[in-house]
Amino acid sequence: MTFFDQFLTVSPTGLRKIFFINWPLVLLLGAVASIGFLMLYSIAGGSYEPWAGDQMIRFGTGLVLMFIVAFIHIRFWRSITPFIYIGALLLLVAVEFVGSAGMGAQRWLNLGFIRLQPSEAAKIAVVMVLAMYYDWLDPVKVSRPFWVILPLLLTFIPAALTLMQPDLGTALLIIASGAVIMFLAGVSIWYFLAAIAAVAGAVTSVFLSWGTSWQLLENYQYRRIETFLNPDLDPLGAGYHISQSKIALGSGGFDGRGFMQGTQTRLNFVPEKHTDFIFTTLAEEFGFVGTTFLLVLYTLIVGFCIHAMLINRDRFGALLIGGVAATFFFYFAINMGMVMGLLPVVGVPLPLVSYGGSAMLVLFGAFGLVQSAHIHRPRG
Repeated sequence: MTFFDQFLTVSPTGLRKIFFINWPLVLLLGAVASIGFLMLYSIAGGSYEPWAGDQMIRFGTGLVLMFIVAFIHIRFWRSITPFIYIGALLLLVAVEFVGSAGMGAQRWLNLGFIRLQPSEAAKIAVVMVLAMYYDWLDPVKVSRPFWVILPLLLTFIPAALTLMQPDLGTALLIIASGAVIMFLAGVSIWYFLAAIAAVAGAVTSVFLSWGTSWQLLENYQYRRIETFLNPDLDPLGAGYHISQSKIALGSGGFDGRGFMQGTQTRLNFVPEKHTDFIFTTLAEEFGFVGTTFLLVLYTLIVGFCIHAMLINRDRFGALLIGGVAATFFFYFAINMGMVMGLLPVVGVPLPLVSYGGSAMLVLFGAFGLVQSAHIHRPRG
């Protein structure tokens, strides 16, 4: 039997695994993506061009990718995890030298047929390598200082490379997802409390140093903090995104202005309305009802992942599912907090809804891993 015969489910017996796919999860992903198609169609003024049509093609491609990944045994993915992680690091380094720039950042590799954003792949690569690490490590050692250092390095190296692009939002998302894997693996809560205390102390020091001889940030950086806390200080400059976003969110009311009736988005008051700020289009056109419906769909996706994690007795598979669920949660939580003014604008897209190729394909690949872990979990 060849190597691929062991891992690829091509025989009639293997095709029976289609019945073990988590179909509710597939339907939920399709429902969320459909909301994205609807919003992109609306933003374009009732046209599939230039966004909705491309997004549908990407969705179809992502769906095929998810099923391909799902039918390959989870142990195969575990065996090549180090190569995936190293590949993601090399792509992040390549961005620094040959990456294409846009919106004041250098985050993409132009491959001709697609503009690849390596930081998207890095998020899942970190989840995979940490799940593999804790699957290999004796559970007795997980909280010992020596064995905590390596997962920290595995997390912070890609986060630092992403921050250099600069992409603060994705860097924070990588760190948060890595922290969740460490928590699920059983790392002592005291490490997390110490990290929280250190962050709180650093933030406090930054504010206390403002206007003193030992000021930690430049004056323009403090002005950015001021603008985040009160966008009205610079409504036509740094606070423009959030000010217009809040107007759009508020104008939707309870049930919205109606499909394709959003004035803020249709009249181009909201910047990046088809990518990072697409949530405002949904809020303006469908109001509280529409945004709540999307949030329920997101919550159900995370819930099905958590259920799949809890019933999975394979340590690598369970940690991998938990990490993907956490990454997906941080995706939409950060984006929604950003457009509502609760978090700084850091450039995190709304998963499966915002226009974009790399993010959608990587997410479908990640959910393919979830399905693979679910299909091939130990039974009996």
